[in-house]
Amino acid sequence: MGISIKIGLAFLTLASLAMAADKIRVGTVPGAYGDSIEAAAKEAKKYGIEVEVIEFTDGTTPNIATDKGDIDLNYHQHEPYLNNAIKENGYKLTPIGWGSLANIGLYSTKYKSLDDIPIKGKVAVANDPVNQGRGLLLLQKAGLIKLKNGGGDQSTLEDIVENPKNLHFIGVELMQIVRAIDDVDIGVTFPHYVAASGAFDPSSALLWGGIEDRKYTIRFVVPTAKKDDPVLHKFVKIYQTSEAVREALKKGFNNDARLYTLTWVEDEKNEKETKK
Repeated sequence: MGISIKIGLAFLTLASLAMAADKIRVGTVPGAYGDSIEAAAKEAKKYGIEVEVIEFTDGTTPNIATDKGDIDLNYHQHEPYLNNAIKENGYKLTPIGWGSLANIGLYSTKYKSLDDIPIKGKVAVANDPVNQGRGLLLLQKAGLIKLKNGGGDQSTLEDIVENPKNLHFIGVELMQIVRAIDDVDIGVTFPHYVAASGAFDPSSALLWGGIEDRKYTIRFVVPTAKKDDPVLHKFVKIYQTSEAVREALKKGFNNDARLYTLTWVEDEKNEKETKK
């Protein structure tokens, strides 16, 4: 009888631990971000966190779902994009950690040089205000346009003051620009979306935007009411310290170090240098 009681108590303890496992829902998008979150989810399970990963095919819905509490955290956007979404929609969302910083590229499947871009050529740019601004800055860097007052991340097509080739601009949902690339002469998008599509070489951009500006780092974003949630912060830390996550990002960015950087790692390096 004593043995039965011990077995029963052991079973009860294990069951209680299983029921006590933390569960979170994380929203992301396909490609490098989604793959890295999947890798972090596997790691998190070792630490008692069960993660349900939900992939979205656009940049708007994850914020709606997070604001409503349908998911606990999202990972797909940089802070300028988040700030604009909050301004336009009144979301109560807060970033709680740094992720990867993606380069941005000017791509063409028709031309090998910026000089070859034709007069009245078609250009696909993001149709959201922030990513459109970043894309226009890259086009300005390429010498194809000039923007009012030098431009900024909120620049729009209305801010183009010089367009010597009389280029025609087409606003496209950012994640769909890769699909539209064969229908235009050039397009501005992120290499990890190109890599995820497998449509062409993600390292083949005619020009890169650079990866120095940390404000374009992808952020972990939560409902403001959950900004101090220890489980969500623990998941972010697991992501940042996981070798599997780094491998997923490396693969998602075509094994090309020019295409991305890990902002939190750069912060750690700078902190060590400061302490020397």
